[in-house]
Amino acid sequence: MIDAALDRAASWLARPAVTRIGSLGLAVGISCVFVAAALVEPDPSGHGTHLRLGLGNCSFLTMTGWPCPMCGATTTFALMAHLRPLEALINQPFAFLLFLMSAFGLGVSVAEVVDPRGRWTRIVRVLEPRETLWAILFLVFMGLAWGYKAWLMFG
Repeated sequence: MIDAALDRAASWLARPAVTRIGSLGLAVGISCVFVAAALVEPDPSGHGTHLRLGLGNCSFLTMTGWPCPMCGATTTFALMAHLRPLEALINQPFAFLLFLMSAFGLGVSVAEVVDPRGRWTRIVRVLEPRETLWAILFLVFMGLAWGYKAWLMFG
């Protein structure tokens, strides 16, 4: 039992420190975003929650009168943190996806820090050859969600 624990510790220490430190930094960063989202009350209008965090007005909305591509993202993150996923999905579908991706990223980051075998790096090997396709899908979905948000504001 002790030998197995020592082997796990040695394996963990043998993993590149850069991977563990980077994963820890990512986990802390995502956790901070989630804590901030949980502490702020979502704006009932579907956008503007960022103002409650002390951030300024949306420059894109001010200059163009149109919602920005990420309009309502802070509100959606707050809704998700308050366990209101249906409202979050309706408010900003792309930000809903980003929240889920962030939660997955948090899990993978924590696993990378504590898993001595580094099994989670396989995810990168699966996604990396298709990164152009993923980027295109990501941008298309963001554009569709932007159109949806504009429709909510003007329709």
